[in-house]
Amino acid sequence: MPDVPLWLWTAFAAAVVVSLAVDLLAHRDTHVIGFREAVVWSVVWAGLALVFAAVVFAVLGATAGVQYTTAWLLEKSLSVDNLFVFALIFGYFKVPRAYQHRVLFLGVIGALVFRGIFLAAGVAVVTRFSAVLFVFAAILLYSVYKILRGQDEGFDPGRSLTVRMLRGVVPVREEYCGARFLVEEGGRRVATPLLAVVAAIEAADLVFAVDSVPAVLAVSDNAFIVYSSNAFAVLGLRALYFMLAGMLDRFHHLSKGLAVILAFIAVKLILQAAHKTIHSAVPEIPSLVSLAVVIAVLAVSVVWSLLRPPSPAAGEAGAERPEEQPAGRRTPGERTDRASDDPRDGDSPP
Repeated sequence: MPDVPLWLWTAFAAAVVVSLAVDLLAHRDTHVIGFREAVVWSVVWAGLALVFAAVVFAVLGATAGVQYTTAWLLEKSLSVDNLFVFALIFGYFKVPRAYQHRVLFLGVIGALVFRGIFLAAGVAVVTRFSAVLFVFAAILLYSVYKILRGQDEGFDPGRSLTVRMLRGVVPVREEYCGARFLVEEGGRRVATPLLAVVAAIEAADLVFAVDSVPAVLAVSDNAFIVYSSNAFAVLGLRALYFMLAGMLDRFHHLSKGLAVILAFIAVKLILQAAHKTIHSAVPEIPSLVSLAVVIAVLAVSVVWSLLRPPSPAAGEAGAERPEEQPAGRRTPGERTDRASDDPRDGDSPP
């Protein structure tokens, strides 16, 4: 793969900054994001990512273009799993829908920063120690095991490390104060629950990075390819959330599809590591095959979910959720069943 010219890095950075600025201006007034608006923005973000893919094809060649497209689709599919956790967090903290976009906007900025750090470290390690790919493959296979065993749903917003750290730094009041994150109360600076929500969102992204970073490094070890694909996938995550809000339970087979994709990527990592550390005769999976597998598995998962809707029991459970809050992996009301989950108790946020 040819070296990435400085101007392409600059164009990418400018595209991200301008996109964030336009999005911030377009949503400077707090309002509920409707389905139609979310669809428009989803098309805009996907279109921007595909335009950039065309630029990568033209400047860096077909191999880089296929790797970028595969990495973007892979990160996009894995990010769908984040949507369930977002719904869980918003339901747990009872976040008004008008404030959810602002929270996710800050979450995106945090994700861009942390993913950049993790990916840079991952590329550096893979470049120097190819055998670490075996470790990454093991991480992905363990994630597959957790998904298939139903153990990938244990994220507790109230007990995330970042939320507890926030409470240790600044007091958190019980009531929201519009879209503000900090307020003056009794002569001191106090955080609103909205800041605790941002902390929980960031904690969730750190958890998902454990799967995301090894997976994308299986597609490419080029820093530009892996980070730009991650960035464009993350940029479109908010619009995708609001577009699918209330319909997440319909894609109940998507987790099985993600497990298949992660298992495939793990095999790809093992072959890559064996090719580099054991013998060059060990075959590697071509990038074009990876792209085809990701697209095929996603398509089958979505179609299967739509043709085989959830069981009536699951539908009834979803009907009990408040209409204004999108369905998560568990109902927000579950936290009231245990005293330790009460937001006013101990280390839990309000």
